[in-house]
Amino acid sequence: MTYALRQMVVLGYIAAFMPLPALAQSAPPPVTVAKPVVRDVVDSDEFIGRFEPVDEVSVRSRVGGYLQEIHFQDGALVKQGDLLFVIDQRPFVTALNQAKATLESSQSALVFADAQYKRAQSLAASGSQSAQTLDDRRREFDSAEANVRGAQAAADRASLDMEYTEIKAPLSGRIDRRLISAGNLVQTDQTVLTTIVSLDPIDFYFDVDERRLLNFADTARKLGKDLQQGGGGLDVSVTISDPSAKPFKGKLDFAENRVDNESGTIRLRARFPNPDLVLQPGLFGRIQVEASNTYQAILVPDEAIGSDQNERVVYVVGTDGTVSTKPVRPGPRLYGYRVIREGLDGTETIIVNGLMRARPGAKITPQMTELPQERQDTAPETAGAESGQ
Repeated sequence: MTYALRQMVVLGYIAAFMPLPALAQSAPPPVTVAKPVVRDVVDSDEFIGRFEPVDEVSVRSRVGGYLQEIHFQDGALVKQGDLLFVIDQRPFVTALNQAKATLESSQSALVFADAQYKRAQSLAASGSQSAQTLDDRRREFDSAEANVRGAQAAADRASLDMEYTEIKAPLSGRIDRRLISAGNLVQTDQTVLTTIVSLDPIDFYFDVDERRLLNFADTARKLGKDLQQGGGGLDVSVTISDPSAKPFKGKLDFAENRVDNESGTIRLRARFPNPDLVLQPGLFGRIQVEASNTYQAILVPDEAIGSDQNERVVYVVGTDGTVSTKPVRPGPRLYGYRVIREGLDGTETIIVNGLMRARPGAKITPQMTELPQERQDTAPETAGAESGQ
């Protein structure tokens, strides 16, 4: 290789490893930035609870006998007064006929005793009969009258037992499966035949700790009501495990009258309309209850919050495009955003998308966007799930 050729190769290697000029280097990475949302909000606390029916009944028979007929389909909706079961009526028909015959006999005896008593009164008035005989006739009349009342009561009881052989729905709702088949012996007031639960409206029970109980009670007093009486019908909402279901709206309507000694909690109840019968007894849900008065909050997207060791931080962009971090204290999630309790005043420009392309002290190419006042892409969360606290 000639000297000139070797010199050209060396120069080529040197040129390959030399840094590019400043103008040839890549520009700062583009990152989406925005101002935080500042708006009036009301905090809400979240609790896990369970739906329970407003009314629930275990259907039993008031008379004993053999089950003869079943008049419903398992799991069907029934209305109050619908016929459900029939007990074998033949023994009760016989008892009713016997009671009616006894009543007729007693009525006949009363008619005779009445006539005897009136005749004795007439004779005693003319002196033809003694007072002793008049008293006997009066006693016989009173006894016959009492026998009629007793026979009437026995007939009424037999008629009532006959009516009880037809077991009807005591309330409207959804019926369970039959717990006993036709042909089995039914014990009076003991054998459970099935159960019925009401569905509309439906109640939601949840437990509240002492700290938040005092907050709720104070809110209720400001409304001129007691928490035990529903806190003035405070509005609440419940979300269920189905992500496609919208929150269900209801009202707080009851609280127990004492705090549980063991758990330090008190049980509250909210009532929800359920016309579509979506909510079922036993279903779990998360209830959101208003826990503060209206105040002005700073809201940022969850994806704008990063971590620095044990701190939560937000990436702030200066006027020259330089990135810096600010420690923040997150609060509940409202309107699709995270409330920032401390660390921001709402005037900052923060990174809302592209945190992976930003580093503290480095520069970025800001692409400004405006955040909407409310986002629907995230389910609401409550103060009970605050992070960083």
